[in-house]
Amino acid sequence: MATAATTTAPGTRDRLVRTASRLMQRGGYENTPVKQLVREAEATLGSLYHFFPGGKQELAVAAIHFGDEEFAELLRAGLAAHADPAEAVEGVAAALAQALEASDWRDGCPVTATALETVGRLPELQAACAQAFANWQHLVAAKLLASGYPEPDARDLAITVINTLEGAETTSQVTMSRTPLLVAGRHLARLVASYRD
Repeated sequence: MATAATTTAPGTRDRLVRTASRLMQRGGYENTPVKQLVREAEATLGSLYHFFPGGKQELAVAAIHFGDEEFAELLRAGLAAHADPAEAVEGVAAALAQALEASDWRDGCPVTATALETVGRLPELQAACAQAFANWQHLVAAKLLASGYPEPDARDLAITVINTLEGAETTSQVTMSRTPLLVAGRHLARLVASYRD
């Protein structure tokens, strides 16, 4: 009996986190009602408070970490697909455009909606969102450093790449068009390449 409970429990927790991440990605923290979250995760309120004694806010932090890693995987794959960092950055923008269109323009950045509505109000959520942005910048900087870019340039370019992709992704989502991301990718590639000259 203990083995069955051990096997089932991680599945429930995982469903809660994945569902919270998806709902928050689409509507933010405030527009993710606990009852809907539990229903869509095929869980119970009791299981939510069992795994997350801090309730919705504790679950939301876990969901942000999940979204952070999910986006990081896409970023890692895109950056690894090309030896040249300029081509890699352009490829990441194209992959984001493709994924966004495939979601019918609903699944943009996994933390943006929550980040914007928690500034100055929910410090734990704001910190988790800030950490996600920092993690993504680190991945881009690591690619640039491995390609021989000086550290100050690599750090500055990484911030610029993530900031630009975030804005372009939001614009693509609102306009339901790949164009903003594809244009951003082309110009970021030129910028990154220019630092090699």
